Parts: sequence; structure tokens; C-alpha cells
Amino acid sequence: MSAKLYIFGTCSGTEPYPGRHHCSFAVEHEEKLYWFDAGESCSHTAYVMGVDPRKIHSIFISHPHMDHVGGLANLMWTIRKLDGRYGGMEGRTVNLFMPNEQTWPAVRQVLSQTEGDFRTRFSICDKRIRDGVLLDEGGVKVEAMHNLHLPQLDDGSWRSFSFRITVGGRVIVFSGDVKNYSEIEPLIRGAHVLLAETGHHRPAKVCGELNEMGHMPEKLLFIHHGRAILDEGQPAIDEAKTQYKAEIVVLNDGDVLSV
Repeated sequence: MSAKLYIFGTCSGTEPYPGRHHCSFAVEHEEKLYWFDAGESCSHTAYVMGVDPRKIHSIFISHPHMDHVGGLANLMWTIRKLDGRYGGMEGRTVNLFMPNEQTWPAVRQVLSQTEGDFRTRFSICDKRIRDGVLLDEGGVKVEAMHNLHLPQLDDGSWRSFSFRITVGGRVIVFSGDVKNYSEIEPLIRGAHVLLAETGHHRPAKVCGELNEMGHMPEKLLFIHHGRAILDEGQPAIDEAKTQYKAEIVVLNDGDVLSV
């Protein structure tokens, strides 16, 4: 059975942009959601398009910039609200994979100001992201690899990651924000689908780097759109297609794909 890919936000960290919100998507497999990044309004977009956040098994945050975590508090609040109204979460655990130790306590402090100190009938298990396998259960494997979008800290830790998701025999890679795509070449190798950020790159540059590495996933999905796509639109994609022979898709908020 193929997994489904739900797209909740496709914009980079721009000013508010009509019809687009900051980066967020989820992979669904066997009635469980594996949620990646939590840009503004992600829980609202998900719920109104028929995706129930109570199905979340794990949340993975690529890095702590606002366009990737700005909707995290509301996502947790929405899960709690839906559980209060419809049930289904008692005794469950939501895994929250974070790249640093500061973001979740800060978000939790904000949530503590809501009703009942944000007491929940489910647990939130906050885990640090490190290079390697983060999750491998229920037919889903998620691996992380640091990238150079944010510098390494003095203690040797990293705050920005890319992810490789293996589900149903398919390999999906989410670039997160990267300085260069060559940084995550081991993740891209053998991937069927690549969700590639263009907030810091022209689409044609992404395609050029993939060609130089000799990797061409059968589906190249552009997400986290920057000015080239937002302002230029089709000409920027046509330029990219001259360097990439496989399928290129510009993702939009609300898209649903089988992968």
C-alpha cells in the first residue's frame, strides 16, 4: 500500500504570502501520521483538508527557524482540543524530534498559559535529533543527517537536519534548508522522491547540483518556495526542466500525493 503525502505549507520565510503558508507536510502510513516541520497554520490547513492531527505518531523539526516551528504550539493545542471534543488520545504518546534543547520548553511555556496549564491525556516525548536512524517501526524508517544551513555549535552539536523517510519500499528525502545539496548526497542516493527547498536556491541550481552528483529521483517536488518560484513562476520551472528529465512538481498548500 502506497503512503500518502499531505502538504500543509509550501512557502519559505517570506512575509505573509497569498495562498501559501510556511513549510509543513506529513507522510501517512497505516493510519499514522509522520509530521515534518510545523510552519504557521499547519494544523488548521491539515484539519480543514480532512487530515486529523490526532493520528500523529511523530513530529520531526528540521531546524528552529520560525518558518519551520511557528505553528508548533497551535499544532499541539489543536491535538488537545480535538481530544477534548472527540477523544482518542488517552494514554498515547506523540514523539517530538527536535534539533535543540531550547525550542520545545519555550513552546511549552507559551502553552502553559492556556486552560489548565495545558494538561493533556496524552504524553509528549521530546527527543534530540542526531545523525542516524531516529525511528524504525511500523514499516516507517526515518534517518537524519545534519546540513550546513546553521553552523555547528561549540559543543559539536548541529541544529539543522535533512531527513530520509523509507516507507512501503519507497524512499522520500526532505532536504530541509541546506546550503548546498551536495551536503546531503548520501541521503539523496537511491531516493525515489525528493522534497527540495528552493527558499535559498534557484530551481535550476537544485537540478544542476543533482545532475552533478549523478542522482535523479523519479519525482522532484519543490517546497519551501523562494522568490524564484513566488515571483517568476513558470519561467523559473521551465529553466529547471532544461536540466532535469524526471518529473518536477511545484507543491501547493493542500496538495495530496501518493508516493
